[in-house]
Amino acid sequence: MFSGTAWELPRSAIGLWTVESAISTILLWLGIGAFLLFVPADAGGPVPVLRWVLPALGLLYAVVAIGIRPRIKHRIYRWEITAEAAYTRTGWLTQTWTLVPISRIQTVDVTRGVLQQMFGLATVAVLTASSQGTVRIWHLEHLVAQRVADDLARRAELVRDQAT
Repeated sequence: MFSGTAWELPRSAIGLWTVESAISTILLWLGIGAFLLFVPADAGGPVPVLRWVLPALGLLYAVVAIGIRPRIKHRIYRWEITAEAAYTRTGWLTQTWTLVPISRIQTVDVTRGVLQQMFGLATVAVLTASSQGTVRIWHLEHLVAQRVADDLARRAELVRDQAT
């Protein structure tokens, strides 16, 4: 599917994913802490086991989510724009290849969430009329995202002009 020239995301995407994972880990640990604080150790049933299993699972989650997942995602996620289509490859356990023909593009948007702004990143959303909806090229450098969006919109307009 890719011609061999597919682009990887900037390294700052790793930082973004690490911060996102740290936030989810903090929320998880708040839940674990609430359980340890408010559920008495002598409550019986599975509680004594859960009092040591939950922190162990929380630690495992933190190691995978913060230390491993962002780097794996960076190695796997790819995108490419050719004369005929926009391609993305996502997923680290289940990989998805998505192709959007230039002729099917209706709208191209660039969005920047709060964390993306902190890391100088943006997402290009390619909207089509298909039942699959929107295809996103995540976490591009902001100026690259703007150039990609402008290029895709221009190409889509040229294809529409040629079809009429």
